[in-house]
Amino acid sequence: MNPDENLKYYGLKETAYYKIHGRTDETQDPLPLFFNGSGIEVNVTGSELWIDIDVDFGLHEPWIYTELNGSFMSRQMLTAGRYSLCLFRSMSREAVKNVRFFRELQAMSEDDACSILIRGFRLDGDFVPVADRRFKLEFIGDSITSGEGTYGAEADTDWLAMYMSVSRNYAKMVSDALDAEFRLISQGGWGVLSGWDNDPRHTIPSCYEKVCGLATGKTNERLGAWKPYDFGSWVPDAIIVNLGTSDAGAFHQPEWRNPETGETFQQHKEADGSFREEDIARFKKAVTDFLFMIRRNNPSSHIVWTYGMLVYDLTFAITDAMNTYRKCQGMKMLPFYSFPIRRQRRSALMDIRANAHMSRRRKCSRNICGKNWRSEWKMDRSASRSFRICSFVRRMNFTRIYCNVILFRQVI
Repeated sequence: MNPDENLKYYGLKETAYYKIHGRTDETQDPLPLFFNGSGIEVNVTGSELWIDIDVDFGLHEPWIYTELNGSFMSRQMLTAGRYSLCLFRSMSREAVKNVRFFRELQAMSEDDACSILIRGFRLDGDFVPVADRRFKLEFIGDSITSGEGTYGAEADTDWLAMYMSVSRNYAKMVSDALDAEFRLISQGGWGVLSGWDNDPRHTIPSCYEKVCGLATGKTNERLGAWKPYDFGSWVPDAIIVNLGTSDAGAFHQPEWRNPETGETFQQHKEADGSFREEDIARFKKAVTDFLFMIRRNNPSSHIVWTYGMLVYDLTFAITDAMNTYRKCQGMKMLPFYSFPIRRQRRSALMDIRANAHMSRRRKCSRNICGKNWRSEWKMDRSASRSFRICSFVRRMNFTRIYCNVILFRQVI
C-alpha cells in the first residue's frame, strides 16, 4: 500500500512542530537515529500519517516500534532502502493524535552500515505543538539497558537484533511512570573498565562525551556520530547508570589480545576464586573516574548507580568507588540500588526476559501514583527539579520490583 496522493509531504525541516528523542546531530537532514530509544514525536490532526525513512545495514537489521496516543501500536524489522511507513490511517480527522516513532535496536558497533534516517512525513492534516514532559532522565548501561532478551522464548539463545528493544525496557517504563523524556547510552557487553571479553576498547566512558562514539565507520562519522556531545542542549534531571555486569564477566574470560598491536588485557581471579586485588583496584578507579566525568558534564543532575539483575560480583567494588567519589566531592550520599536476580526468568543469551521486566509494572505504577507519594512531592515544590527527584528516589521503597523498572530503595 502506498500513501494517498492527496497527502501533503513535509520534509523534516518543513515540519512545524516535532520533538526529537535520543542523542543525535540535530543539524543533519535527514535525521539519524543512533541509539535504542532515539526517535521522533509529533502531534497531528488528519486521518492519515506516513513517515519517510532511509534504512541501511550490513549484518544487523534495524527494528522500530510505534506508539499512538501513548499506546503500543506496532513493532517491526526494517528492510534496506528509502520508503514510507504508515503510522495510522482512517482516523477521525479533527482529533489530535500523539505519535512516537522509536528505534528498538541499540547502536551497533559491529555494523558500520546500520542506520535509520528520518526524512519527513506525509499527512492530510496539520502539525500541533508537542508538550514537554515533566522530567528528563538519562540511562547508561550495557545489555540490560539495551533490552537484550526482552523478546524471544526461553530457548532462544541467538544474539539477534530482533531480541533487543526499548519497548520492553526499564528505561521506558520508568520514564512513562514519571512522565519523563529519556535518553539511552548503552551497548551490550561493554563495561566501565573493559568489555565482557576483556577488550579495554569496549567501555562506555570512552564514548560518553561523543554524540554516539561507539558507532564506527565513515557513514556514522558523516552523520555526526563522532561530534562532541552538547550536554547543555538537553539537561537530565537524573542520570541512572547500570554498569558493572560486563566487567564482572571479564574476570571469567581469557586474556584479550589486540591482533594489530599485540596489546593484551585481562582481569584475573586468584586460585581461591576471589578477584585479584590490583585488578579490582583499577576497576574501582574506572568507576570513580566515570562518576567525575558524568558530574563534569552534568553539574546539576542527580546521579544514581544501579546493579544486579544478573550478578552481584562487583557490588562492594562499585560502592567503594562511589564512596571515594562521594568523599572527594564532599557529598553526604550517592544513591546505589541493587536489582534482585531472577535466574529462572532469562532467555536470549541469558539476559533478562520481558515477563521478568514487566511482572511488577502495575505495582510500580500504583506506588508512583499513590497518595503518600503525591503528598510528599507537594512538600518539595519550592525545591529544584533535581532535588525533588532525589527526594522521591530516597523515599520510595520498591524492594520487590524485579521488572525492568528501576528499584528505588532506601540509600544505605
